[in-house]
Amino acid sequence: MAASNQSASAQFLREPELRRGMELLYFGNSHLVRSIDRGLAAQGLGRAHHRALYFIARKPDMTVSELLSLLAITKQSLGRVLNELATRDLLETRPGDRDRRQRLLRLTPAGAAMEAELFDALREKLSKAYARAGQQAVTGFWTVLEGFIPENERARIEDLRSNDG
Repeated sequence: MAASNQSASAQFLREPELRRGMELLYFGNSHLVRSIDRGLAAQGLGRAHHRALYFIARKPDMTVSELLSLLAITKQSLGRVLNELATRDLLETRPGDRDRRQRLLRLTPAGAAMEAELFDALREKLSKAYARAGQQAVTGFWTVLEGFIPENERARIEDLRSNDG
């Protein structure tokens, strides 16, 4: 039976079903992000740069500490990524309005263009998969993914949607 026609069994909480879900998450994500790897590599950038570009595009004027918390990486790693993006004129920083020690992050026009180009490649794959699955399946998929996120982190992630207009 083709994967697209296969539904979860009534024993969806048993190990074989959980392992299948884990494998699909792993391989699905792997193929999704591979669709932008070539474009990143051509620029001498990697997935960490893409994640920073993506989240800064989602929430302009995000603080460094907010981004650090979202990405859950070390300050040193994020510093390298941000420095490289700034050096390539893809990112600009400015001091916070209330706290001058804060650094607010915003993409430059070149950074916004690069992020949009990368997102277009992802959008195509996501749109095809979503259309194939249908609205109910997409809603179920989102519910499952949200279930992985600890309750105390959901508001921070929901805050990214404030720019969806």
